[in-house]
Amino acid sequence: MSKQMGRRDFMKIMGATGLVAAAGGAVFGSKNGAVQASDNIPVRQQGMGSIPWEEMDLHHQEGVDKFLANIGKDPHFWGKDLEYEMDGDVKVFRLVCQEVDWEVEPGVVAKAMTYNGIVPGPVIRATEGDRCRFIVTNEMSQSTAVHWHGLLVPNDQDGVPMVTQDAIIPGATKVYEFTLRNAGSHMYHSHYNSAEQTTRGMLGAFIIEPKDKSREPKVDADYIFVMNDSGLGTYTFNGKSFPFTQPIIAKLGDKIRIRYFNEGFMIHPMHLHGIPQLVFAKDGFNLPVPFMCDTLNVAPGERYDVLVDCTEPGIWAFHCHILNHAEGPYGMFGMVTVLIVQT
Repeated sequence: MSKQMGRRDFMKIMGATGLVAAAGGAVFGSKNGAVQASDNIPVRQQGMGSIPWEEMDLHHQEGVDKFLANIGKDPHFWGKDLEYEMDGDVKVFRLVCQEVDWEVEPGVVAKAMTYNGIVPGPVIRATEGDRCRFIVTNEMSQSTAVHWHGLLVPNDQDGVPMVTQDAIIPGATKVYEFTLRNAGSHMYHSHYNSAEQTTRGMLGAFIIEPKDKSREPKVDADYIFVMNDSGLGTYTFNGKSFPFTQPIIAKLGDKIRIRYFNEGFMIHPMHLHGIPQLVFAKDGFNLPVPFMCDTLNVAPGERYDVLVDCTEPGIWAFHCHILNHAEGPYGMFGMVTVLIVQT
């Protein structure tokens, strides 16, 4: 449940408000730096020493222009739900593990490992108490397995090869089946050669709605942020790096829910300009005492749910506040988007 916006609408807001907030500045790790995700690092993300300010401004503007041109062109950026079929009272989902070329940002194509050909994998949505079956077929060149991160499942369904199951070898199919016991924001991902497979794209959101809907906050829209930071050669939200990310669109007075999922190697302090976040759940569990913040640190494996009351109109930068995950001398990249609050 998210909202999309066209470039023309965005430009109207730009003209009316004169606002484009920017993230902070540093550089992506260079060849001799501490962060070396891939040899396929776009040149604008690398350190380049001192350059004329005029050239730096042009690079920053180029990235924003590409972001504007891409608005509305990725209708599944905020998640594509995985369809299911019914077998009696069992919901049957199908996942196919595939190796594909994945365009992370303009001109940057990564060798991805995926569920159903997309990064992240499709969003699995079901309800507490549902009986679910997952038919997983491996079309890749190496073995794999699926771990249901955060879900309460029988031990033999946990998805750890050589511990709770055999690996799913190339060409094979495995069936997982269990009843959904704990509501909340969870994940699914590879647990075989996972440092490569998960960070190259074998990851996804698994959202279990509670039976008792009164436990859920009432919101106008619900957004998913799956964070990753290595296997695709850059820092990404939902498999894309700025300027290929999409904006969040809201109206003044809206209440939106954001679900953070960290599937990478690094922590990511998520900073929203201009409007605080109310943190009300961690790892699928509602907090006894929610708290307010403007920067929320999300560690690998963690999930957080936050509410944002859209009380401040304008275009607000939204990014990871480890600054070399977001901006360098060639402009913004990586974990950057914006929240647009329309009047």
